[in-house]
Amino acid sequence: MKIGILGGGQLGKMFLQQVVNYPVKTKILDPNPNCSCAHLCDEFVVGDFNDYQTVLTFGQDCEVISIEIEHISVKALKELQKQGKKIIPSPEIIELIQDKGLQKDFYKNNDIPTADYFLAQNQDQILEKAKLPFVQKLRTGGYDGKGVQVIKNKEDLKNLWDKHSVIENLCEIKKELAVIFASKNGELAIYPPVEMVFDPQLNLVEMVKIPAEISPTVQENINNLVKKFAPLVGEGIFAIELFLTNNDELLVNETAPRVHNSGHLSIEACYSSQFDQMARILIGYPLGNPLNHSYAAMFNLIGAKNGKANTFEQFSKLLKIPNCSIHWYGKDDLRIGRKMGHLTVIANSSSQLNDLIQKVRNEECNKLTLNFFIN
Repeated sequence: MKIGILGGGQLGKMFLQQVVNYPVKTKILDPNPNCSCAHLCDEFVVGDFNDYQTVLTFGQDCEVISIEIEHISVKALKELQKQGKKIIPSPEIIELIQDKGLQKDFYKNNDIPTADYFLAQNQDQILEKAKLPFVQKLRTGGYDGKGVQVIKNKEDLKNLWDKHSVIENLCEIKKELAVIFASKNGELAIYPPVEMVFDPQLNLVEMVKIPAEISPTVQENINNLVKKFAPLVGEGIFAIELFLTNNDELLVNETAPRVHNSGHLSIEACYSSQFDQMARILIGYPLGNPLNHSYAAMFNLIGAKNGKANTFEQFSKLLKIPNCSIHWYGKDDLRIGRKMGHLTVIANSSSQLNDLIQKVRNEECNKLTLNFFIN
């Protein structure tokens, strides 16, 4: 079997590191000849995964095709599906998730709880209808915190984007959570929910903890939400980002139709990682055990503008911390706010995990993220 993946970033790299354990061949499409996946797959193709003909040609000799990024040519995947190729997740679901407006309407139409919102075509419509404070999300193209901004006061209104947007009420949030699930032919594997801490400037995840510190009732409500959600999206591995409000109401923020940053700690902490689960789905194997055998926390390694750091020295310090694993993505361009890697620490108890988290933070001068500096 040959598996084709559109996208050659870190998600693809970690998938390749897992799928190599199975008797399959892998083929990757990415525009960057030096991307994270370029030297790990059986076959690498340089090309634009947004280009119809490129994707169509790429998929001709693949039995199954999947993604590690949403911003791809759905039109080409639909044609490949007509030709008999297996596409996971379905092109229709990818197309829906590419547009945050369609996502929100999908939640509303299927009675899935989400923050109140309206869709706006331009700045004038936003100014006419929105009540401060609110969140503006561009309907397409956003990723890793880009394309999302909080408008808190009249002064912030001058920063409005004059583009098609989702405008959401700003919720009072107690915790930000995420849950990953794998779905295949009626099988369903639900990972324990994780708790996420965000960088307020970069608007991306700084740290993820498993298990999330939530009540049994909230845990049960998340499981019920997934069981309702899974049949609507079909086969694949999905991540649902959730808001937990002050009164313990769950609101769906966004959905990713792929492996996700919030699930990286499953590599060390769970019996079957999200990347193993992805491989099993694409090959057609039974789903793995999603439960965690350890407490864990993951920190993103993020580029920051604070001078220049010695990566080797920082890694040497961090690897002295007990049960610490580092994943370096091998990107050739170190930029501000870019995810360059991550580290995970695992523990046998919540208190032990908190001690390890503090050790990581101490190495970082009490910062929540590990910053790799650039000039």
